[in-house]
Amino acid sequence: MFEYLVKRLLIMIPTVFGIMVVSFIVVQSAPGDPAAQKFGGAGQATAGLNAERGTEAAEKRFREKYHLDEPLYVQFGYFLQRFIKFDMIYFQQEKPIWPDLRDAILVTVKINLIVFFLIYLIAIPIGIYSAAFPHTPLDRLTTVTLFVLYSLPSFWAAEMLRIWLTDKTGAVWFPVMGLHSDNWRQMSSMERFLDYLHHIVLPVTCLTYAGLAYISRQMRAGMLEVIRQDYIRTARAKGCSKPRVILVHALRNGLFPIITLFASLLPFLIGGSVIIETIFSIPGMGRFAFEGMLRREYDQVMTTLTLSAVMTLLGILISDIAYVLVNPQVTFDERS
Repeated sequence: MFEYLVKRLLIMIPTVFGIMVVSFIVVQSAPGDPAAQKFGGAGQATAGLNAERGTEAAEKRFREKYHLDEPLYVQFGYFLQRFIKFDMIYFQQEKPIWPDLRDAILVTVKINLIVFFLIYLIAIPIGIYSAAFPHTPLDRLTTVTLFVLYSLPSFWAAEMLRIWLTDKTGAVWFPVMGLHSDNWRQMSSMERFLDYLHHIVLPVTCLTYAGLAYISRQMRAGMLEVIRQDYIRTARAKGCSKPRVILVHALRNGLFPIITLFASLLPFLIGGSVIIETIFSIPGMGRFAFEGMLRREYDQVMTTLTLSAVMTLLGILISDIAYVLVNPQVTFDERS
């Protein structure tokens, strides 16, 4: 097991490097760059010929300072140097991005940890029940409801919730902007916590329902496949009760699809959701990356993409480890 983990961690290094190279080429291929955004592009008319020449000269000095006039591979080398030293910058503001990046990561991680907890807490029991009692009226109702939820676009659901549940004159209402009230600094610790929960109800709902529907259906499909296996029939023939067959004999192997899907969900801890964070004005990683793309801030976008790639690879590794924890018969020993 230890040897396998070391190999996987070593393989991650060239994999992340390759992802960074491809991402950098794609980002650089988009029209415009930080200099053009900052100075309005070379050659644009300004107030007089001298002002135009001054703007062009300032843009030229800016490009030389941040090596934007260098070949692509040279620019990538400078970005790699800044990334290794944690010295990524806003080109237009000419200041480090780390303070804003740290705050955005904390915001997104806090929200998505709640989302993941709710998804797995609700989806796994629903999937187990649907597999244990298939084709019952409750199973059919659950299936229809979850498919409807899965088909709803998140931006549409967010707008509907904003229309229905943000009227302060109603019996139930929730804030629609930000994570805190204007007077949150004057609140006590408990009041701040409750105010934070009040603000994240709608975003968490929009981020949860689609994943909940998908994970529960995968859990149901995985459990149904396991229940049809011979060893489950043997357990039933020995007189084991249905709860014991489902929860002891079938659940371990039925969790494998859910563990696999964990690798695809983990990047959301860093990547965030651009649509939901923009609609609800949440200063998380999704909005952070989106604003970076609009301003052509290469370091801002590349850092987000790289962190998401690392989280994806870590999610795959954690999933492999979880296979062994769920079922000790799984091994990564080649001799086995």
